[in-house]
Amino acid sequence: MDDAERRASEPVAEIPHTESAPTGEAFAVPAPVSRPGRFTGVLAVLDKPLALGFLTTIGVLGALLLGSAVSSISTILVYIVLAMFLAVGLDPIVRRLERRRVKRGGAIAIVFSGFALLFAAFLIWVLPPVLAQIAEFVVAIPEAIAGIPGTDWFATLDDDHQAATLAGMEQLSAWVSSPATIAAVSGGVLAVGVGIVSAISASFIVVALTLYFLASLTAIKNAFYALAPAHSRPRLSSLTERITDSVGSALIGSVILAGLNAGVVFGLHVVIRLPFPALMAVVAFVVTLIPLFGSIIFLVIGTGVALFTSPTQALIFAVCYLIYIQLESYVVSPRVMNRAISIPAALVLIGALVGGALMGVIGVLVALPVMASILLIIREVVVPKQDLKV
Repeated sequence: MDDAERRASEPVAEIPHTESAPTGEAFAVPAPVSRPGRFTGVLAVLDKPLALGFLTTIGVLGALLLGSAVSSISTILVYIVLAMFLAVGLDPIVRRLERRRVKRGGAIAIVFSGFALLFAAFLIWVLPPVLAQIAEFVVAIPEAIAGIPGTDWFATLDDDHQAATLAGMEQLSAWVSSPATIAAVSGGVLAVGVGIVSAISASFIVVALTLYFLASLTAIKNAFYALAPAHSRPRLSSLTERITDSVGSALIGSVILAGLNAGVVFGLHVVIRLPFPALMAVVAFVVTLIPLFGSIIFLVIGTGVALFTSPTQALIFAVCYLIYIQLESYVVSPRVMNRAISIPAALVLIGALVGGALMGVIGVLVALPVMASILLIIREVVVPKQDLKV
């Protein structure tokens, strides 16, 4: 065997890899050193089914207890959220008074004095006729249904339409006079009475919280800014101020537009001589708190109720209110909601539905500012970060 074959048959010595080793020479890769992984504790627990089941049970019980605690204080949480939104909504008025050299305490006192006067006027002049007209409305429904065959518009219908109308009237009368409906209406009236008493008692809590939040709103904001890193505080402050301004403008604008709707509805009912003007004005105020779609919803409700009085009066009301909706959409609303963030109509409807399902009328009122805040955060924070990812 020559030297070349002998060298080929001999094992190659392993050369440790160092910085001075020439490139291309064979070297041995050191075996990985086994180190304790970070999931060793988890794997150890998985190897013990009894311990795993105990920890899982403790976690589920803790979640159930937390959910039960949150559910038990849900009413208090609603009061806190409502008071905070009211404070944010009233803050622009307070700051406007401060710019006129009125101290913040005096500005808060002026704002709440005006609010107290409006609330007293509602209790004295609006609530009694509304309650009386609710009773009249419940009594007038069967009478209006029974009087339809004697109306002029019923006489103009052909025989088939008259038969269909009479059949529908019989079904409606049977439903109104059924014991289940009477029990439901009685329970509803009782619930309304209990709700009014509860609302009056809850209003004192909300007013007290609103006063506290409004007086310490600047301190609350500063404490919130302090939680962020120092380099992010200017941007957080700017974003928070824009959100609170938008929320305040949206809340005040929604209440102003709803108040104008209520006034227009009351005036139309008085001029056209439709019944239940105060009741329908309050219904209009509540329904038109729904942004964008509230006026259309009340157009259907108000016209339907007016049909029981007279089709001609219902047509006049529908035309006049439709004209006001156009004026509100193109003239009034842009001036009132000029500082609010524009939101797509689909998101407005979704927010109103979700807010109404969760918190009722309060949820509908709060839905628009919440959607505006979420959209502003997405546009100012999330989208710029995504744009940097190329």
